[in-house]
Amino acid sequence: MKIAVFDLDHTLLASDSDYLWGQFLVEQGHVDREAYERDNRRFYEEYQAGTLDILKFCAFSLKPLSQHSMETLQAWRRQFIREKIEPVVAAGAPALLERHRAEGATLLITSATNRFVTEPIAELLGVPHLIATDPEIRDGRYTGQVAGLPNFQGGKVVRLREWLAAQPQAYTHMTAYSDSRNDIPLLEMAQQAVAVDPDEVLRDEAVKRGWQVISLRGSPAAAN
Repeated sequence: MKIAVFDLDHTLLASDSDYLWGQFLVEQGHVDREAYERDNRRFYEEYQAGTLDILKFCAFSLKPLSQHSMETLQAWRRQFIREKIEPVVAAGAPALLERHRAEGATLLITSATNRFVTEPIAELLGVPHLIATDPEIRDGRYTGQVAGLPNFQGGKVVRLREWLAAQPQAYTHMTAYSDSRNDIPLLEMAQQAVAVDPDEVLRDEAVKRGWQVISLRGSPAAAN
Protein backbone atom coordinates (compact mmCIF):
# COMPACT_ATOMS: atom_id res chain seq x y z
CA MET A 1 0.00 0.00 0.00
CA LYS A 2 0.96 3.62 -0.47
CA ILE A 3 0.96 5.78 2.64
CA ALA A 4 0.96 9.57 2.99
CA VAL A 5 2.06 10.77 6.43
CA PHE A 6 1.39 14.35 7.51
CA ASP A 7 2.60 16.41 10.41
CA LEU A 8 -0.25 18.62 11.60
CA ASP A 9 0.85 21.92 13.13
CA HIS A 10 2.27 24.44 10.63
CA THR A 11 1.88 21.76 7.95
CA LEU A 12 -1.80 20.97 7.35
CA LEU A 13 -2.63 23.85 9.68
CA ALA A 14 -1.24 27.35 9.24
CA SER A 15 -0.78 27.56 13.01
CA ASP A 16 -0.07 25.37 16.05
CA SER A 17 -3.09 23.59 17.56
CA ASP A 18 -1.42 23.02 20.94
CA TYR A 19 -0.54 26.70 21.27
CA LEU A 20 -4.01 27.72 20.10
CA TRP A 21 -5.59 25.42 22.69
CA GLY A 22 -3.57 27.19 25.36
CA GLN A 23 -4.69 30.57 24.04
CA PHE A 24 -8.29 29.36 24.04
CA LEU A 25 -8.07 28.27 27.68
CA VAL A 26 -6.64 31.67 28.60
CA GLU A 27 -9.25 33.63 26.63
CA GLN A 28 -12.10 31.63 28.14
CA GLY A 29 -10.77 32.16 31.66
CA HIS A 30 -10.21 28.46 32.31
CA VAL A 31 -6.58 28.95 33.42
CA ASP A 32 -4.57 31.72 35.07
CA ARG A 33 -3.89 34.18 32.27
CA GLU A 34 -0.47 35.55 33.20
CA ALA A 35 1.18 32.30 34.25
CA TYR A 36 -0.31 30.13 31.51
CA GLU A 37 0.40 32.62 28.71
CA ARG A 38 4.00 32.94 29.86
CA ASP A 39 4.65 29.20 30.00
CA ASN A 40 2.69 28.46 26.83
CA ARG A 41 4.80 30.98 24.92
CA ARG A 42 8.04 29.65 26.40
CA PHE A 43 7.30 26.04 25.47
CA TYR A 44 6.26 27.09 21.97
CA GLU A 45 9.54 28.95 21.46
CA GLU A 46 11.49 25.93 22.72
CA TYR A 47 9.64 23.71 20.25
CA GLN A 48 10.51 26.05 17.39
CA ALA A 49 14.16 26.04 18.49
CA GLY A 50 14.27 22.24 18.69
CA THR A 51 15.04 22.30 22.44
CA LEU A 52 11.65 21.32 23.89
CA ASP A 53 11.63 18.92 26.84
CA ILE A 54 8.54 16.97 25.78
CA LEU A 55 7.84 15.48 29.21
CA LYS A 56 7.88 18.88 30.91
CA PHE A 57 5.65 20.25 28.20
CA CYS A 58 3.20 17.36 28.54
CA ALA A 59 3.01 17.92 32.30
CA PHE A 60 2.09 21.55 31.57
CA SER A 61 -0.32 20.99 28.69
CA LEU A 62 -2.16 17.99 30.13
CA LYS A 63 -2.72 19.44 33.60
CA PRO A 64 -5.89 21.37 32.63
CA LEU A 65 -7.41 18.17 31.25
CA SER A 66 -7.09 16.56 34.68
CA GLN A 67 -8.99 19.35 36.41
CA HIS A 68 -12.31 19.08 34.58
CA SER A 69 -14.85 16.44 33.62
CA MET A 70 -14.81 14.81 30.20
CA GLU A 71 -18.18 16.36 29.41
CA THR A 72 -16.93 19.87 30.17
CA LEU A 73 -13.72 19.36 28.20
CA GLN A 74 -15.56 18.06 25.15
CA ALA A 75 -17.87 21.09 25.15
CA TRP A 76 -14.85 23.39 25.29
CA ARG A 77 -13.20 21.42 22.51
CA ARG A 78 -16.16 21.76 20.14
CA GLN A 79 -16.01 25.53 20.57
CA PHE A 80 -12.23 25.48 20.13
CA ILE A 81 -12.40 23.58 16.84
CA ARG A 82 -15.03 25.95 15.48
CA GLU A 83 -13.37 29.18 16.58
CA LYS A 84 -9.64 28.42 16.48
CA ILE A 85 -8.99 25.49 14.11
CA GLU A 86 -11.40 25.79 11.21
CA PRO A 87 -10.00 29.25 10.28
CA VAL A 88 -6.36 28.03 10.20
CA VAL A 89 -6.62 24.97 7.95
CA ALA A 90 -3.91 25.67 5.38
CA ALA A 91 -5.37 26.75 2.05
CA GLY A 92 -3.68 24.00 0.09
CA ALA A 93 -4.24 21.19 2.58
CA PRO A 94 -7.63 19.90 1.38
CA ALA A 95 -6.46 19.59 -2.23
CA LEU A 96 -3.27 17.81 -1.21
CA LEU A 97 -5.15 15.35 0.97
CA GLU A 98 -7.68 14.72 -1.79
CA ARG A 99 -4.93 14.03 -4.33
CA HIS A 100 -3.44 11.34 -2.13
CA ARG A 101 -6.90 9.85 -1.51
CA ALA A 102 -7.50 9.72 -5.27
CA GLU A 103 -4.20 7.87 -5.68
CA GLY A 104 -5.40 5.24 -3.23
CA ALA A 105 -2.93 6.14 -0.49
CA THR A 106 -3.61 5.51 3.18
CA LEU A 107 -3.65 8.89 4.97
CA LEU A 108 -2.21 9.34 8.45
CA ILE A 109 -1.54 12.37 10.64
CA THR A 110 1.31 12.12 13.15
CA SER A 111 1.48 14.89 15.74
CA ALA A 112 3.29 15.65 18.96
CA THR A 113 0.15 17.46 20.10
CA ASN A 114 -2.02 15.33 22.35
CA ARG A 115 -4.87 13.20 21.05
CA PHE A 116 -7.56 15.17 22.90
CA VAL A 117 -6.74 18.22 20.77
CA THR A 118 -5.85 16.48 17.50
CA GLU A 119 -8.52 13.79 17.15
CA PRO A 120 -11.32 16.14 16.06
CA ILE A 121 -8.88 17.96 13.76
CA ALA A 122 -8.09 14.72 11.94
CA GLU A 123 -11.86 14.17 11.61
CA LEU A 124 -12.29 17.71 10.29
CA LEU A 125 -9.66 17.04 7.62
CA GLY A 126 -11.08 13.64 6.75
CA VAL A 127 -7.90 11.78 7.70
CA PRO A 128 -8.83 8.36 9.12
CA HIS A 129 -5.59 7.50 10.95
CA LEU A 130 -3.90 9.48 13.72
CA ILE A 131 -0.82 8.96 15.85
CA ALA A 132 -0.54 11.53 18.64
CA THR A 133 0.77 11.91 22.16
CA ASP A 134 -1.76 10.01 24.27
CA PRO A 135 -3.03 11.47 27.56
CA GLU A 136 -3.61 8.87 30.25
CA ILE A 137 -7.25 8.22 31.21
CA ARG A 138 -8.34 6.51 34.43
CA ASP A 139 -11.93 6.03 35.57
CA GLY A 140 -13.19 8.23 32.76
CA ARG A 141 -10.98 11.23 33.59
CA TYR A 142 -7.65 12.48 32.35
CA THR A 143 -4.86 12.09 34.90
CA GLY A 144 -2.54 14.78 33.54
CA GLN A 145 0.06 12.13 32.66
CA VAL A 146 1.21 10.71 29.32
CA ALA A 147 0.27 7.17 28.34
CA GLY A 148 3.18 5.54 26.55
CA LEU A 149 5.83 7.24 24.44
CA PRO A 150 5.27 10.90 23.49
CA ASN A 151 4.93 11.23 19.72
CA PHE A 152 7.79 13.69 19.33
CA GLN A 153 11.07 13.74 17.35
CA GLY A 154 12.45 10.18 17.37
CA GLY A 155 9.30 9.06 19.16
CA LYS A 156 7.40 9.71 15.94
CA VAL A 157 9.59 7.18 14.17
CA VAL A 158 9.08 4.56 16.89
CA ARG A 159 5.32 5.06 17.01
CA LEU A 160 4.98 5.06 13.21
CA ARG A 161 6.97 1.85 12.89
CA GLU A 162 4.72 0.24 15.50
CA TRP A 163 1.64 1.41 13.62
CA LEU A 164 2.97 0.12 10.29
CA ALA A 165 3.83 -3.26 11.81
CA ALA A 166 0.22 -3.63 12.98
CA GLN A 167 -1.26 -3.05 9.51
CA PRO A 168 -2.50 -6.02 7.48
CA GLN A 169 -0.52 -4.90 4.42
CA ALA A 170 3.07 -3.73 4.19
CA TYR A 171 3.52 -0.28 2.69
CA THR A 172 5.33 -0.03 -0.64
CA HIS A 173 5.86 3.73 -0.74
CA MET A 174 5.73 6.48 1.88
CA THR A 175 5.43 10.20 1.31
CA ALA A 176 5.95 12.32 4.43
CA TYR A 177 5.23 16.01 4.98
CA SER A 178 6.43 18.33 7.75
CA ASP A 179 7.42 21.91 8.47
CA SER A 180 9.81 21.30 11.37
CA ARG A 181 13.39 20.42 12.19
CA ASN A 182 11.91 18.21 14.89
CA ASP A 183 10.59 15.88 12.16
CA ILE A 184 13.79 15.27 10.23
CA PRO A 185 13.90 11.67 11.60
CA LEU A 186 10.36 11.14 10.31
CA LEU A 187 11.16 12.55 6.88
CA GLU A 188 14.22 10.30 6.67
CA MET A 189 11.90 7.27 6.81
CA ALA A 190 10.04 8.23 3.64
CA GLN A 191 10.77 7.41 0.02
CA GLN A 192 9.54 10.94 -0.72
CA ALA A 193 10.12 13.63 1.88
CA VAL A 194 8.42 17.00 1.47
CA ALA A 195 9.19 20.12 3.51
CA VAL A 196 6.04 22.25 3.90
CA ASP A 197 6.54 25.93 4.71
CA PRO A 198 9.66 24.76 6.55
CA ASP A 199 11.59 26.38 9.36
CA GLU A 200 15.11 27.52 8.51
CA VAL A 201 16.84 24.35 9.68
CA LEU A 202 14.52 22.05 7.75
CA ARG A 203 14.70 24.23 4.66
CA ASP A 204 18.50 24.01 4.65
CA GLU A 205 18.31 20.25 5.20
CA ALA A 206 15.78 19.84 2.39
CA VAL A 207 17.99 21.75 -0.04
CA LYS A 208 21.01 19.66 0.97
CA ARG A 209 19.16 16.36 0.57
CA GLY A 210 17.14 17.29 -2.51
CA TRP A 211 13.80 17.08 -0.71
CA GLN A 212 10.90 18.94 -2.25
CA VAL A 213 9.86 22.22 -0.63
CA ILE A 214 6.25 23.40 -0.99
CA SER A 215 3.86 25.88 0.57
CA LEU A 216 0.27 25.18 1.55
CA ARG A 217 -0.36 28.67 2.89
CA GLY A 218 -1.37 30.55 -0.26
CA SER A 219 -3.07 29.09 -3.30
CA PRO A 220 -3.61 25.32 -3.10
CA ALA A 221 -0.41 23.37 -3.67
CA ALA A 222 0.55 19.74 -3.85
CA ALA A 223 3.70 17.71 -4.18
CA ASN A 224 4.50 15.99 -7.43
